[in-house]
Amino acid sequence: MKKIFIYSLAAMMLVGCGTKQTETTAETAEEQERVEQVRTTVLQPREIERVIAVSTNLQGYLTQNVAPSLTGKIEHIYCEVGDKVTKGQDLVRMDQTQYKTTKISLSNLGVEKNRIEQLLKTGSATQQQYDQIVTQYNSTKEQAEFLQTNTYVKAPFNGVISAKTYEDGELYSGQPILVLTQIDKLKALVAIPEMYFPKFHEGMKLTLTSPIYPDQTFPATVEIIYPTIDAASHTFQVKIVIPNQKNLLRPGMYVTTTIGLGKEKTIVAPYQSVEKLVGANDRYVFLNDNGRAKRVSVTLGQRFDQDIEIISPEITAGVEMVTVGQHKLVDGVKINVVE
Repeated sequence: MKKIFIYSLAAMMLVGCGTKQTETTAETAEEQERVEQVRTTVLQPREIERVIAVSTNLQGYLTQNVAPSLTGKIEHIYCEVGDKVTKGQDLVRMDQTQYKTTKISLSNLGVEKNRIEQLLKTGSATQQQYDQIVTQYNSTKEQAEFLQTNTYVKAPFNGVISAKTYEDGELYSGQPILVLTQIDKLKALVAIPEMYFPKFHEGMKLTLTSPIYPDQTFPATVEIIYPTIDAASHTFQVKIVIPNQKNLLRPGMYVTTTIGLGKEKTIVAPYQSVEKLVGANDRYVFLNDNGRAKRVSVTLGQRFDQDIEIISPEITAGVEMVTVGQHKLVDGVKINVVE
């Protein structure tokens, strides 16, 4: 009996010691929980002048391939690459044989039509004969007009010759002989983020800048707003037109479009307080969530010197964001805000 009592007492002592050791370990772990010292800023809305900048390439307002509807020999090309031409100016003369033959036929039909018209008045010809010659004459006249247009090819608008693919005497087989580009007026297509769709309207004024002319700006106007949003890029297309009477700008040039969209309120924060995910372009900040760091993904907007616009459903007026010490934080870590 004595031995049994001794064993029971020993077991009780061991259990008691184990419980006490567990409690001591838990208390030590709690005391040693990581606490980071940070500084925070309460975010408030700021009124800004909304400006967006989008890069694009310029195009000639009008570009047309000079390509007649007839195949055949090219008799003469009147211009070279770089030549300025005016509307109605001769560009290309094709082989004239078919056109001249058709003109002779038209002239003969005209004489015959007049003769039958006189006979019809005296009753020596029937109405059917007259109708037949008139139909034949009109058909040949249309053919002659078509051949004239495609034998003597003229410039449809003022512009500059930007490409030439044939020489005199070669056989035209379908590839454009020349390319005519309008450069006194240019256009560009720019992709605008979908969030700004309600702010755009036709006739809006904007400016262009080019790295070739760093000290100049060029006026432009919104001409067309495309009605659909691209589902992949979440952007919509805007066509802008740029007057270019001095010919300083040229098709193909790289330019930046600056568009003012008026004043609005938004949330901005110090640029240095926004973190970037290593190996990606994802951006995030840390908020003070009841004494613990909360990581929130954000989208960056407009830059204002040392501040930048941050966009997220969780970033609203009055939230407390970590602005000093955020580099050593992880989501959920305990923080202590110091002054």
